[in-house]
Order: sequence, then structure tokens, then C-alpha cells
Amino acid sequence: MSTVNETAHAAPKAGIGKARLAGAALLILLGAFAIVGPEIVAADPAEQDFGASLAPIGGNYLLGADHYGRSLLARLAHGARLSFGMAFLTMLAAAIPGVLLGLLAAWKGGWTERALELAATVILALPGLMLVLLFLAFSPGNYGPLFLGLSLTLWVEFYRVTKATTKTVLTQPHIEAAQMLGFGSRYILLHYVLPVIAPMIATLAAFAMATAIIAVSTLSAISVGLQPPTPELGSMIVELLPYYTEAPLHVLLPAGLIFLLVLALQLLAQGDRA
Repeated sequence: MSTVNETAHAAPKAGIGKARLAGAALLILLGAFAIVGPEIVAADPAEQDFGASLAPIGGNYLLGADHYGRSLLARLAHGARLSFGMAFLTMLAAAIPGVLLGLLAAWKGGWTERALELAATVILALPGLMLVLLFLAFSPGNYGPLFLGLSLTLWVEFYRVTKATTKTVLTQPHIEAAQMLGFGSRYILLHYVLPVIAPMIATLAAFAMATAIIAVSTLSAISVGLQPPTPELGSMIVELLPYYTEAPLHVLLPAGLIFLLVLALQLLAQGDRA
């Protein structure tokens, strides 16, 4: 969970540099694999064939088979869709309320801001993974508690960055002039505030997705997240780890996919100017 916390207040770098372009290109490729891969790969990720246990890469299995004879290509495609989809939905569920509440706190101030600050402080008082584990304790292995716990952990950074930036923008002379001319809050927020905070929110969104991917994989790897036979990348690593000496590449495939997903998001968020 520390990825977002450590980088939330770093200003996004302007321009579209080589690193950012590389991140975008890699993310598009991985996103395409996650979205259309399960449709192209005809194999069922849960179908077992013990005669093909730990089948090597190539032959009947393009990326080999696991210890149950399940196609690794099919499982990786479904695992990528699961990780990418959960990360994207978690980011949206954290960003939308976080940004809206940040705008509300900055505009209203007073008791509204104090109440929201108290709620954010309470959330931050618990370590991120601990909050997720509390939700998972009620329904282990299900999507709902995992999704809700991650969203509740990540919204605080969106809220605080939005509030701090908006309060700064609202003190500028052109905002006072717009208010004196009779422009309403909706017009001011849409035309003066959102263009300023949008690059920061985009950066936070990338970091939030990377954090969600790592968290889902970590929790599944320690058997408190999504459970087998669900094709989740973290649980795939743990399942194949006892067979590392026999098929090391089989273990590295899901680990490499997690690495590439997180790398693409990090490059997209932190790209420098060309």
C-alpha cells in the first residue's frame, strides 16, 4: 500500500517523454492481452489434464501447463484480465469519491472539511493491508470485500491531493474575479480547478492501479485473497513454487506479468520530458 502514500504529493511531470510513451505502449499491449486474450485463447483455464502435468513451453501448450495440466497461456490471460479489471475498478471507486469529497471540502471548508479530515485520519490510522484483511475476514476469498477494502484505503490520497490543490487555486485573483462576475461554483470548478488537478489525479490513478495489482497478488499469495482455482497471478506463483526446480519458467511467467503491469503503470505515471 505504500506506493500511493509515498508518491501522492509528487507533482506530475509535464510533457510526454520516452518513458511515458514506453509505459503507455506496454500498458496498451498488456491491456489488449487482458481484454481479448481470454477470448482468443480457446482453452478453459480450469480444465485439467494430468497427462500434461508441467508440460514444457511449446508443443500442444504454447506457454506450457501447470502441475494440474492446465494451460498456462489461458490462465495468464484470465489472470491478467482479473488483475487489470480489479485494479481499474478499484481505482475508479477510490478516485471518484476522493476527488468529489476533496472538491467539497476545499469549497465549503468549515465543519464539512473538518468532518472529512477526521474520516481520512481514521482510515489512515489503520495500515492499508490491515484494513483489507478486516473486510476479508467476513468473507475470505471473495471479490467484494477485497475490492471494498482496497477502495477505502486508496480514496484518502485522492481526497487530500484534490483538497490541497483546490484550496490553492481558489485563493488566486482570477477565481475571486470570476465569483464577483457571478460565475457559479460549478463553472469555476469545471473551468478553473479541474484542469489544474487533472494531471495530478491521472498520476495518482496510475499509482493506485499499481498498488491494487500488488495488493491483490500479495493477498492471494498468502491465501487470504482470491482462492484457487481462480486464475489469479499471485496464487499461480504460490501454486507453482514447489515445482520451481522442474519448471522454473512456469513460476516466472505470472511473476513477470505482474512486474510488467506494475512497470507500465509506473512509467506512465512518472515519465519525464523527452
